[in-house]
Amino acid sequence: MALSEWRAQEAELKRLARVKRSDANYASLLGPEMVEFFQHSVTKRQTKFSKLAECWSQLVPETLSEHCALESLNRGTLTVLVDSASHLYELKQLLLAGIQEQLVMACKFAGLKKIALKPGQFRDTADPAGRKLRSP
Repeated sequence: MALSEWRAQEAELKRLARVKRSDANYASLLGPEMVEFFQHSVTKRQTKFSKLAECWSQLVPETLSEHCALESLNRGTLTVLVDSASHLYELKQLLLAGIQEQLVMACKFAGLKKIALKPGQFRDTADPAGRKLRSP
C-alpha cells in the first residue's frame, strides 16, 4: 500500500469518526429535581395533612377514627374514606351533631371549609388482620 493511499484512508477514517461521533448529551442532574419535587409535593402536603390529622384525632372518637382515612384536601373539601356503611352513618351523624363545625374552625389555617364522606376500602386485603394500609 502506498503512502498516499494510506493517508487518504486515514483522512477518510478521521472524517467518518468526526461525522459519526455523537456528543454525549448530559441530562440535568436528577438529585436537585427530586429534592424540589419532594419539597413542593410531599412536604407541603405532609405539613397540611399532619395538622389536619391531629385535629381529626382529637375530635373524632378513636373507635370511629380507626375506620376512616383522610384521602385528600381539594378546594377546601376534605375527603374522608370510611370502610363500611355503618361507620359512614355514625360518622355522618357525629359530623352533623357539631363536630364538622369544630373541625372547620380548628383547621381554618389549612383552608378547610367542608368534609365529604366517601365509602371505600383503604386497608390492604392481603393483610389478614386488616391493619396494614394499602398504598394508592
